[in-house]
Amino acid sequence: MIIENGKMLDNGLISTFQFMILTFLFTIGSAILVIPSILAAESKQDAPIAVILSIGVGMFIILIYTALANFFPKMSIVEIIEHLLGKWIGSIVSFTFIFFLYYNALALLLYVGEFMTTQLMPETPIESIMFLFIIIVIMGIWLGLEVMARSAEILCFWFIFLFIVLVIFISPQIDWKNAQPVLESGAKPITLTIVYFLSFTFFPLVALLMIFPARVNQLKNARKGFFLGSLLGGILLFIIVLLSILVLGPDQTARHLYPSYVLAEKINIGDFIQRIEVIIAVMWIISLYIKMTLYFYGSIIGFAQLFKFKDYRFLTLPFGMIMIPSALIFHPNVVHLQTFDTKTWPPYGITFGLILPLLLLGIAVIRKKIEKSRSS
Repeated sequence: MIIENGKMLDNGLISTFQFMILTFLFTIGSAILVIPSILAAESKQDAPIAVILSIGVGMFIILIYTALANFFPKMSIVEIIEHLLGKWIGSIVSFTFIFFLYYNALALLLYVGEFMTTQLMPETPIESIMFLFIIIVIMGIWLGLEVMARSAEILCFWFIFLFIVLVIFISPQIDWKNAQPVLESGAKPITLTIVYFLSFTFFPLVALLMIFPARVNQLKNARKGFFLGSLLGGILLFIIVLLSILVLGPDQTARHLYPSYVLAEKINIGDFIQRIEVIIAVMWIISLYIKMTLYFYGSIIGFAQLFKFKDYRFLTLPFGMIMIPSALIFHPNVVHLQTFDTKTWPPYGITFGLILPLLLLGIAVIRKKIEKSRSS
């Protein structure tokens, strides 16, 4: 439970299964729509191989997160930062981490607006789409983590169902020649591809340390849920990247902004079942909604903890409304957002998704050894 000044900011607890589903959908997030293009542009037909290697590295990253959480099972990462780094330095670092969560939420909001206005409703103002979406996110956060987790359980069923439909219907379009020659790219492009994939999938999972393990029942099983949810999410993304390469080819995959959406457009069964790309659109909206909600929830809870507020709900509406103009100011167009994703985001994600947890874990281990030596 998250407690400040004797009062709980949010008194809900979620099950291990619910946490696994949240992790699964969070891992996928916006990556299902944009990651095939970014990976194919770097390593061409070797992108699926890089994804397999990335999943292995990702499991090590989850191990770091669970090890850190094991030291402080009743704290969020914001509380851990202040506990380990002290009040002043800890407050500064916590604020930058909260901004990291908030920025990610507004970037995903912009993705929603750009996708809907370019692919589905071109005559609709982007601000209208963003406003409607952020209202739904605010409602979820206002109702609390338990309600969000139950919603994720329901939405996950439809997500998996639509994914199975997509795989079955697109399978006849597979051309294995598009995967050849194997390992043509070399080591450097594959390494960069691994960094890109981790930046969009596993590094952002540090945001879940705002709710793990303090808000999850049964710590031991919760760790398994963390590993399994991220692993299943990585496997699903591997299948999406593989299908994009095998159906569209590496060049077409790299050329399109949303290759998995184009992939769904290729479905054609007997000239009867076709143009059902809404499948990938619904899948993406489901996973992105969960990811954005957890980012925003983490930033609001972290802000409330940092400034010792007794409740977080009064922050949701103003922070949510500020998000719309902030997103348009940070990234005036989708090209700017794409450039940020490929140039700036990887080191930004590494800083908070790897370096910060490693630093905190190192300090926690050293402190424990010092305390043990003093007591002995």
